[in-house]
Amino acid sequence: MVKKYKNQKTMIKRRTFLKNATVLASTALLPSCNFSTSEKSKRLRIANIGVGGMGAEDLDSISSHKMVDIVGLCDVDSDALKKASMLFPNAKTYSDYRVLLEEMRDKIDAVVVSTPDHTHAPASLMAMNLNKAVYCQKPLTHHVSEAREMQLVAKEKNLVTQMGIQVHSFYDYKLATLLIKSGIIGKVSHVHAWSPKNWGYDGPMPTGSDPVPSNLDWNLWLGTAKERDYNKDFYHPFGDNNFFGNWRKLVDFGCGTLGDMGVHIFDTPYNALSLDVPKTIVNECREPNGFSFPENNKVTYVFPGTEQTTDELKWIWYDGNGAPEKHMDLELPDNEKLHEQGAMFIGEKGKLYLPHFMIEPKLIVDGKYQKMDIGKFNLGAPVRDYDKERKFHYHEFVDACLGKDRCSAPFSYASRLTETILLGVIAGRFPGETLNWDKDLARFKEEKANKYISGTYRDF
Repeated sequence: MVKKYKNQKTMIKRRTFLKNATVLASTALLPSCNFSTSEKSKRLRIANIGVGGMGAEDLDSISSHKMVDIVGLCDVDSDALKKASMLFPNAKTYSDYRVLLEEMRDKIDAVVVSTPDHTHAPASLMAMNLNKAVYCQKPLTHHVSEAREMQLVAKEKNLVTQMGIQVHSFYDYKLATLLIKSGIIGKVSHVHAWSPKNWGYDGPMPTGSDPVPSNLDWNLWLGTAKERDYNKDFYHPFGDNNFFGNWRKLVDFGCGTLGDMGVHIFDTPYNALSLDVPKTIVNECREPNGFSFPENNKVTYVFPGTEQTTDELKWIWYDGNGAPEKHMDLELPDNEKLHEQGAMFIGEKGKLYLPHFMIEPKLIVDGKYQKMDIGKFNLGAPVRDYDKERKFHYHEFVDACLGKDRCSAPFSYASRLTETILLGVIAGRFPGETLNWDKDLARFKEEKANKYISGTYRDF
Protein backbone atom coordinates (compact mmCIF):
# COMPACT_ATOMS: atom_id res chain seq x y z
CA MET A 1 0.00 0.00 0.00
CA VAL A 2 1.30 3.42 -0.93
CA LYS A 3 1.75 5.72 2.05
CA LYS A 4 -0.36 8.86 2.02
CA TYR A 5 1.59 12.01 2.73
CA LYS A 6 -0.33 14.85 4.32
CA ASN A 7 0.59 18.47 4.67
CA GLN A 8 1.43 18.73 8.36
CA LYS A 9 2.66 21.83 10.14
CA THR A 10 4.82 20.05 12.69
CA MET A 11 8.60 20.11 12.47
CA ILE A 12 10.62 16.94 12.84
CA LYS A 13 14.29 16.49 13.50
CA ARG A 14 16.57 15.36 10.69
CA ARG A 15 17.38 12.02 12.28
CA THR A 16 13.69 11.16 12.50
CA PHE A 17 13.33 11.73 8.78
CA LEU A 18 16.39 9.60 8.08
CA LYS A 19 15.12 6.85 10.38
CA ASN A 20 11.83 6.80 8.52
CA ALA A 21 13.63 6.58 5.19
CA THR A 22 15.68 3.66 6.52
CA VAL A 23 12.58 1.81 7.71
CA LEU A 24 10.99 2.39 4.33
CA ALA A 25 14.02 0.81 2.68
CA SER A 26 14.13 -2.27 4.91
CA THR A 27 12.46 -4.48 2.33
CA ALA A 28 14.36 -3.12 -0.66
CA LEU A 29 16.21 -5.32 -3.11
CA LEU A 30 19.96 -5.57 -3.08
CA PRO A 31 21.72 -2.97 -5.25
CA SER A 32 21.17 -3.52 -8.92
CA CYS A 33 24.01 -1.20 -9.97
CA ASN A 34 27.45 -2.84 -9.83
CA PHE A 35 26.47 -5.51 -12.32
CA SER A 36 28.44 -8.73 -12.51
CA THR A 37 30.67 -9.57 -15.46
CA SER A 38 28.00 -11.80 -16.94
CA GLU A 39 25.54 -8.88 -16.92
CA LYS A 40 27.66 -6.19 -18.63
CA SER A 41 25.09 -5.89 -21.39
CA LYS A 42 22.39 -5.00 -18.86
CA ARG A 43 21.00 -1.50 -19.19
CA LEU A 44 20.89 1.03 -16.38
CA ARG A 45 17.40 2.07 -15.28
CA ILE A 46 17.38 5.66 -14.02
CA ALA A 47 14.80 7.91 -12.38
CA ASN A 48 15.32 11.68 -12.48
CA ILE A 49 14.06 13.76 -9.55
CA GLY A 50 13.79 17.37 -10.72
CA VAL A 51 13.56 17.86 -14.49
CA GLY A 52 13.28 21.65 -14.90
CA GLY A 53 16.14 24.15 -15.12
CA MET A 54 19.41 22.35 -14.40
CA GLY A 55 17.40 19.16 -14.03
CA ALA A 56 16.58 19.31 -17.74
CA GLU A 57 20.30 19.52 -18.55
CA ASP A 58 21.02 16.63 -16.20
CA LEU A 59 18.31 14.57 -17.87
CA ASP A 60 19.68 15.31 -21.33
CA SER A 61 23.25 14.44 -20.32
CA ILE A 62 22.56 11.23 -18.41
CA SER A 63 20.19 9.92 -21.07
CA SER A 64 22.79 10.45 -23.81
CA HIS A 65 24.60 7.34 -22.58
CA LYS A 66 23.67 4.45 -24.86
CA MET A 67 23.15 2.03 -21.95
CA VAL A 68 20.68 4.21 -20.04
CA ASP A 69 16.90 3.87 -19.89
CA ILE A 70 14.98 6.74 -18.29
CA VAL A 71 12.14 4.95 -16.52
CA GLY A 72 10.99 7.53 -13.96
CA LEU A 73 10.50 11.32 -13.95
CA CYS A 74 9.57 13.52 -11.01
CA ASP A 75 8.93 17.23 -10.59
CA VAL A 76 6.67 19.42 -8.47
CA ASP A 77 6.04 21.58 -11.56
CA SER A 78 3.61 19.83 -13.89
CA ASP A 79 4.74 21.96 -16.85
CA ALA A 80 8.36 20.84 -16.45
CA LEU A 81 7.21 17.26 -15.95
CA LYS A 82 5.06 17.35 -19.09
CA LYS A 83 7.97 18.69 -21.15
CA ALA A 84 10.30 15.95 -19.91
CA SER A 85 7.64 13.29 -20.43
CA MET A 86 7.30 14.24 -24.08
CA LEU A 87 10.98 13.33 -24.51
CA PHE A 88 10.64 10.08 -22.56
CA PRO A 89 7.03 8.93 -23.06
CA ASN A 90 7.64 5.48 -21.56
CA ALA A 91 8.84 6.87 -18.22
CA LYS A 92 6.41 6.92 -15.29
CA THR A 93 5.76 10.41 -13.93
CA TYR A 94 5.41 11.64 -10.35
CA SER A 95 5.16 14.90 -8.44
CA ASP A 96 6.42 13.42 -5.13
CA TYR A 97 9.85 11.74 -5.09
CA ARG A 98 8.81 9.66 -2.08
CA VAL A 99 6.00 8.04 -4.03
CA LEU A 100 8.32 7.45 -6.99
CA LEU A 101 10.88 5.69 -4.80
CA GLU A 102 8.23 3.58 -3.09
CA GLU A 103 6.48 2.49 -6.25
CA MET A 104 9.57 2.04 -8.41
CA ARG A 105 12.01 0.63 -5.87
CA ASP A 106 12.23 -2.67 -7.83
CA LYS A 107 12.27 -0.98 -11.22
CA ILE A 108 15.19 1.47 -10.91
CA ASP A 109 18.92 1.05 -10.45
CA ALA A 110 19.98 4.67 -9.99
CA VAL A 111 18.58 8.11 -9.24
CA VAL A 112 19.57 11.60 -10.42
CA VAL A 113 18.68 14.34 -7.91
CA SER A 114 18.40 17.81 -9.48
CA THR A 115 16.27 19.70 -6.99
CA PRO A 116 16.88 22.92 -5.02
CA ASP A 117 19.67 22.45 -2.47
CA HIS A 118 17.45 21.85 0.56
CA THR A 119 15.96 18.73 -1.04
CA HIS A 120 19.26 17.11 -2.07
CA ALA A 121 19.79 15.13 1.13
CA PRO A 122 16.17 14.06 1.81
CA ALA A 123 15.74 12.68 -1.71
CA SER A 124 19.25 11.23 -2.02
CA LEU A 125 19.24 9.54 1.38
CA MET A 126 15.89 7.93 0.76
CA ALA A 127 17.21 6.53 -2.53
CA MET A 128 20.49 5.44 -0.94
CA ASN A 129 18.67 3.64 1.87
CA LEU A 130 16.88 1.77 -0.91
CA ASN A 131 20.33 0.72 -2.15
CA LYS A 132 20.21 2.88 -5.28
CA ALA A 133 23.21 4.57 -6.85
CA VAL A 134 22.85 8.36 -6.71
CA TYR A 135 24.03 11.21 -8.89
CA CYS A 136 23.27 14.40 -6.91
CA GLN A 137 23.70 17.99 -8.04
CA LYS A 138 26.07 20.30 -6.19
CA PRO A 139 26.37 21.39 -3.51
CA LEU A 140 25.86 17.91 -2.17
CA THR A 141 23.73 19.07 0.77
CA HIS A 142 22.22 22.07 2.51
CA HIS A 143 23.68 21.24 5.95
CA VAL A 144 27.02 19.90 7.15
CA SER A 145 25.29 17.09 9.07
CA GLU A 146 23.59 15.92 5.88
CA ALA A 147 26.90 15.80 4.00
CA ARG A 148 28.39 13.59 6.68
CA GLU A 149 25.31 11.37 6.70
CA MET A 150 25.43 10.89 2.94
CA GLN A 151 29.11 10.01 3.06
CA LEU A 152 28.43 7.48 5.81
CA VAL A 153 25.51 5.78 4.07
CA ALA A 154 27.36 5.61 0.76
CA LYS A 155 30.31 3.93 2.50
CA GLU A 156 28.23 1.52 4.58
CA LYS A 157 26.22 0.37 1.57
CA ASN A 158 29.12 0.50 -0.91
CA LEU A 159 27.07 2.54 -3.36
CA VAL A 160 28.15 4.17 -6.59
CA THR A 161 27.79 7.93 -6.07
CA GLN A 162 28.73 11.10 -7.91
CA MET A 163 28.22 14.79 -7.16
CA GLY A 164 26.99 16.78 -10.14
CA ILE A 165 30.00 18.98 -10.70
CA GLN A 166 30.51 18.39 -14.40
CA VAL A 167 33.52 20.69 -14.82
CA HIS A 168 35.42 18.26 -12.57
CA SER A 169 35.78 16.11 -15.67
CA PHE A 170 36.70 18.93 -18.08
CA TYR A 171 40.08 18.96 -19.79
CA ASP A 172 41.40 22.20 -18.29
CA TYR A 173 40.55 21.23 -14.72
CA LYS A 174 42.17 17.84 -15.12
CA LEU A 175 45.27 19.53 -16.53
CA ALA A 176 45.48 22.06 -13.69
CA THR A 177 45.20 19.25 -11.13
CA LEU A 178 48.02 17.31 -12.76
CA LEU A 179 50.21 20.41 -13.03
CA ILE A 180 49.84 21.27 -9.34
CA LYS A 181 50.44 17.67 -8.26
CA SER A 182 53.57 17.60 -10.45
CA GLY A 183 55.03 20.42 -8.36
CA ILE A 184 55.23 22.93 -11.21
CA ILE A 185 54.99 25.88 -8.78
CA GLY A 186 56.34 24.06 -5.73
CA LYS A 187 54.44 23.98 -2.48
CA VAL A 188 51.34 26.17 -2.55
CA SER A 189 50.79 28.68 0.26
CA HIS A 190 47.70 30.58 -0.96
CA VAL A 191 44.76 30.15 -3.29
CA HIS A 192 42.52 33.00 -4.41
CA ALA A 193 39.19 32.13 -6.03
CA TRP A 194 36.41 34.42 -7.19
CA SER A 195 33.10 34.91 -8.93
CA PRO A 196 31.21 38.19 -9.45
CA LYS A 197 27.91 36.31 -9.57
CA ASN A 198 25.41 37.49 -7.01
CA TRP A 199 23.30 34.77 -5.43
CA GLY A 200 22.66 37.09 -2.48
CA TYR A 201 19.94 39.57 -1.61
CA ASP A 202 20.36 42.70 0.52
CA GLY A 203 16.89 44.13 -0.05
CA PRO A 204 13.83 44.06 2.18
CA MET A 205 12.10 40.84 3.12
CA PRO A 206 9.03 40.12 0.98
CA THR A 207 5.59 40.99 2.20
CA GLY A 208 2.24 39.63 1.13
CA SER A 209 1.74 36.60 -1.05
CA ASP A 210 0.94 35.64 -4.62
CA PRO A 211 -1.44 32.97 -5.94
CA VAL A 212 0.33 29.65 -6.34
CA PRO A 213 0.57 28.81 -10.06
CA SER A 214 -1.76 26.00 -11.12
CA ASN A 215 1.21 23.95 -12.36
CA LEU A 216 3.08 24.07 -9.02
CA ASP A 217 2.63 21.88 -5.95
CA TRP A 218 3.79 24.44 -3.41
CA ASN A 219 3.79 22.05 -0.47
CA LEU A 220 6.05 19.60 -2.30
CA TRP A 221 8.33 22.40 -3.51
CA LEU A 222 8.83 23.50 0.11
CA GLY A 223 9.38 19.89 1.10
CA THR A 224 11.24 19.70 4.41
CA ALA A 225 11.60 23.52 4.63
CA LYS A 226 9.36 25.48 6.97
CA GLU A 227 5.97 26.53 5.66
CA ARG A 228 5.50 30.02 4.19
CA ASP A 229 3.43 31.95 1.68
CA TYR A 230 4.27 31.72 -1.98
CA ASN A 231 6.05 34.69 -3.60
CA LYS A 232 6.67 34.57 -7.32
CA ASP A 233 9.80 36.73 -7.14
CA PHE A 234 11.68 34.58 -4.64
CA TYR A 235 10.94 30.92 -5.13
CA HIS A 236 9.47 29.44 -8.27
CA PRO A 237 9.05 29.33 -11.27
CA PHE A 238 12.18 29.53 -13.33
CA GLY A 239 11.93 32.54 -15.59
CA ASP A 240 13.83 33.57 -18.70
CA ASN A 241 16.28 35.51 -16.55
CA ASN A 242 16.05 33.19 -13.55
CA PHE A 243 17.24 29.85 -14.87
CA PHE A 244 18.60 28.74 -11.53
CA GLY A 245 15.93 30.34 -9.38
CA ASN A 246 16.12 33.08 -6.77
CA TRP A 247 15.85 30.37 -4.11
CA ARG A 248 19.67 30.18 -4.29
CA LYS A 249 19.74 33.55 -2.50
CA LEU A 250 17.68 32.37 0.48
CA VAL A 251 19.10 30.64 3.55
CA ASP A 252 16.27 28.09 3.84
CA PHE A 253 16.75 26.72 0.33
CA GLY A 254 20.11 27.58 -1.26
CA CYS A 255 23.72 28.20 -0.26
CA GLY A 256 24.43 31.53 -1.95
CA THR A 257 27.12 32.18 -4.55
CA LEU A 258 29.63 30.24 -2.47
CA GLY A 259 27.40 27.16 -2.66
CA ASP A 260 26.90 27.54 -6.40
CA MET A 261 29.97 28.82 -8.21
CA GLY A 262 32.23 28.24 -5.21
CA VAL A 263 31.80 24.47 -5.54
CA HIS A 264 32.91 24.57 -9.19
CA ILE A 265 35.85 26.90 -8.69
CA PHE A 266 36.99 25.37 -5.37
CA ASP A 267 36.91 21.88 -6.83
CA THR A 268 40.19 21.89 -8.74
CA PRO A 269 42.33 23.46 -5.99
CA TYR A 270 40.65 21.20 -3.45
CA ASN A 271 41.42 18.11 -5.52
CA ALA A 272 44.89 19.18 -6.68
CA LEU A 273 46.07 20.07 -3.17
CA SER A 274 44.56 16.95 -1.51
CA LEU A 275 42.76 19.12 1.04
CA ASP A 276 40.55 17.98 3.88
CA VAL A 277 38.35 20.42 5.80
CA PRO A 278 39.59 23.77 7.18
CA LYS A 279 40.72 24.62 10.70
CA THR A 280 39.41 28.18 10.72
CA ILE A 281 36.94 30.21 8.69
CA VAL A 282 36.22 33.95 8.52
CA ASN A 283 33.53 35.54 6.35
CA GLU A 284 33.65 39.30 5.84
CA CYS A 285 30.13 40.26 4.82
CA ARG A 286 27.11 42.22 5.98
CA GLU A 287 25.20 41.33 9.11
CA PRO A 288 22.81 38.38 8.69
CA ASN A 289 19.09 39.00 8.27
CA GLY A 290 17.88 35.41 8.69
CA PHE A 291 16.30 35.40 5.23
CA SER A 292 18.90 35.81 2.50
CA PHE A 293 22.62 35.53 1.88
CA PRO A 294 24.83 38.64 1.58
CA GLU A 295 25.43 39.95 -1.90
CA ASN A 296 29.18 40.15 -1.26
CA ASN A 297 31.32 37.68 0.67
CA LYS A 298 35.03 37.40 1.34
CA VAL A 299 35.74 34.07 2.99
CA THR A 300 39.19 33.16 4.30
CA TYR A 301 39.89 29.50 5.11
CA VAL A 302 43.00 28.10 6.77
CA PHE A 303 43.68 24.43 6.02
CA PRO A 304 46.18 22.00 7.53
CA GLY A 305 49.14 21.43 5.23
CA THR A 306 49.41 18.58 2.72
CA GLU A 307 52.20 17.24 0.50
CA GLN A 308 51.29 19.88 -2.08
CA THR A 309 51.15 22.85 0.32
CA THR A 310 53.15 24.71 2.90
CA ASP A 311 52.57 23.94 6.60
CA GLU A 312 49.25 25.76 6.29
CA LEU A 313 47.24 26.82 3.27
CA LYS A 314 45.27 30.06 3.19
CA TRP A 315 42.36 30.09 0.78
CA ILE A 316 40.47 33.30 0.02
CA TRP A 317 37.11 33.38 -1.76
CA TYR A 318 35.51 36.54 -3.18
CA ASP A 319 32.01 36.81 -4.64
CA GLY A 320 29.43 39.39 -5.66
CA ASN A 321 29.63 42.55 -7.74
CA GLY A 322 33.24 43.75 -8.09
CA ALA A 323 34.84 40.46 -7.02
CA PRO A 324 37.68 39.89 -6.58
CA GLU A 325 39.20 42.78 -4.66
CA LYS A 326 42.60 43.97 -5.87
CA HIS A 327 45.55 41.96 -4.59
CA MET A 328 49.14 41.68 -5.72
CA ASP A 329 48.76 37.91 -5.99
CA LEU A 330 46.15 38.44 -8.69
CA GLU A 331 48.24 40.65 -10.97
CA LEU A 332 48.71 39.28 -14.49
CA PRO A 333 51.58 39.92 -16.95
CA ASP A 334 51.33 43.09 -19.04
CA ASN A 335 48.48 44.34 -16.84
CA GLU A 336 46.05 41.90 -18.42
CA LYS A 337 42.55 41.84 -17.01
CA LEU A 338 41.50 38.86 -14.93
CA HIS A 339 38.84 36.58 -16.35
CA GLU A 340 35.43 37.06 -14.80
CA GLN A 341 35.76 33.89 -12.69
CA GLY A 342 38.71 31.75 -11.74
CA ALA A 343 41.39 30.72 -9.27
CA MET A 344 45.03 31.59 -8.68
CA PHE A 345 47.51 29.24 -6.99
CA ILE A 346 50.45 30.94 -5.26
CA GLY A 347 53.48 28.67 -4.90
CA GLU A 348 57.17 28.76 -4.03
CA LYS A 349 58.21 28.77 -7.70
CA GLY A 350 55.49 30.91 -9.25
CA LYS A 351 51.75 31.11 -9.83
CA LEU A 352 49.26 28.97 -11.73
CA TYR A 353 46.29 30.86 -13.12
CA LEU A 354 43.10 28.87 -13.82
CA PRO A 355 40.25 30.84 -15.44
CA HIS A 356 36.75 29.41 -15.26
CA PHE A 357 36.18 27.61 -17.59
CA MET A 358 37.29 25.84 -20.82
CA ILE A 359 40.47 27.94 -20.80
CA GLU A 360 43.86 26.32 -20.26
CA PRO A 361 45.71 27.14 -17.04
CA LYS A 362 48.69 29.48 -17.35
CA LEU A 363 52.04 29.39 -15.55
CA ILE A 364 53.40 32.74 -14.31
CA VAL A 365 57.00 33.06 -13.10
CA ASP A 366 58.64 36.39 -12.25
CA GLY A 367 55.72 38.27 -13.73
CA LYS A 368 55.82 36.52 -17.12
CA TYR A 369 53.92 33.67 -18.73
CA GLN A 370 55.98 30.51 -19.16
CA LYS A 371 55.56 27.62 -21.57
CA MET A 372 54.62 24.28 -20.04
CA ASP A 373 55.31 20.71 -21.17
CA ILE A 374 51.85 19.17 -20.92
CA GLY A 375 52.35 16.33 -23.39
CA LYS A 376 53.65 14.09 -20.59
CA PHE A 377 50.17 14.02 -19.03
CA ASN A 378 48.66 12.26 -22.08
CA LEU A 379 45.41 14.20 -21.95
CA GLY A 380 45.21 14.61 -25.69
CA ALA A 381 43.98 17.77 -27.39
CA PRO A 382 41.81 20.23 -25.44
CA VAL A 383 38.07 19.83 -25.84
CA ARG A 384 36.31 23.08 -26.65
CA ASP A 385 32.79 21.74 -27.14
CA TYR A 386 30.76 22.29 -23.97
CA ASP A 387 27.81 20.17 -25.09
CA LYS A 388 30.20 17.26 -25.61
CA GLU A 389 32.45 17.75 -22.60
CA ARG A 390 29.67 18.25 -20.04
CA LYS A 391 28.47 14.70 -20.66
CA PHE A 392 31.74 13.05 -19.59
CA HIS A 393 30.97 13.37 -15.89
CA TYR A 394 27.52 11.79 -16.27
CA HIS A 395 28.79 8.97 -18.44
CA GLU A 396 31.49 8.26 -15.86
CA PHE A 397 28.73 7.68 -13.30
CA VAL A 398 26.80 5.36 -15.62
CA ASP A 399 29.94 3.40 -16.47
CA ALA A 400 30.76 3.09 -12.76
CA CYS A 401 27.30 1.65 -12.14
CA LEU A 402 27.95 -0.83 -14.95
CA GLY A 403 31.28 -1.80 -13.39
CA LYS A 404 33.34 -0.27 -16.19
CA ASP A 405 34.75 2.84 -14.47
CA ARG A 406 35.11 4.68 -11.17
CA CYS A 407 33.52 7.97 -10.21
CA SER A 408 35.94 10.87 -9.75
CA ALA A 409 33.63 12.89 -7.46
CA PRO A 410 32.04 10.25 -5.19
CA PHE A 411 30.36 11.31 -1.99
CA SER A 412 33.51 10.42 -0.02
CA TYR A 413 35.14 13.35 -1.83
CA ALA A 414 32.10 15.53 -2.43
CA SER A 415 31.00 15.51 1.20
CA ARG A 416 34.30 17.02 2.38
CA LEU A 417 34.28 19.66 -0.35
CA THR A 418 30.66 20.47 0.47
CA GLU A 419 31.44 20.63 4.20
CA THR A 420 34.17 23.17 3.46
CA ILE A 421 31.78 25.27 1.40
CA LEU A 422 29.04 25.13 4.03
CA LEU A 423 31.41 26.15 6.82
CA GLY A 424 32.02 29.35 4.87
CA VAL A 425 28.26 29.82 4.55
CA ILE A 426 27.81 29.37 8.31
CA ALA A 427 30.62 31.88 8.96
CA GLY A 428 28.42 34.44 7.17
CA ARG A 429 26.19 34.34 10.26
CA PHE A 430 29.07 35.86 12.27
CA PRO A 431 30.70 38.50 10.03
CA GLY A 432 34.38 39.13 10.70
CA GLU A 433 34.61 36.49 13.46
CA THR A 434 37.06 33.58 13.26
CA LEU A 435 35.30 30.24 13.66
CA ASN A 436 37.39 27.25 14.75
CA TRP A 437 36.29 23.88 13.34
CA ASP A 438 37.01 20.50 14.93
CA LYS A 439 36.61 17.97 12.13
CA ASP A 440 36.79 14.96 14.46
CA LEU A 441 33.98 16.20 16.69
CA ALA A 442 32.20 17.91 13.79
CA ARG A 443 31.70 20.98 15.96
CA PHE A 444 32.81 24.57 16.24
CA LYS A 445 34.74 25.76 19.26
CA GLU A 446 32.27 28.66 19.24
CA GLU A 447 29.11 27.06 20.62
CA LYS A 448 26.80 29.69 19.09
CA ALA A 449 27.70 28.48 15.59
CA ASN A 450 26.88 24.81 16.21
CA LYS A 451 23.13 25.25 15.80
CA TYR A 452 23.72 25.88 12.08
CA ILE A 453 25.48 22.56 11.45
CA SER A 454 22.13 20.83 10.99
CA GLY A 455 18.53 21.86 10.56
CA THR A 456 15.00 20.63 11.12
CA TYR A 457 12.72 18.91 8.64
CA ARG A 458 9.05 19.74 8.23
CA ASP A 459 6.76 16.72 8.04
CA PHE A 460 5.09 17.43 4.71
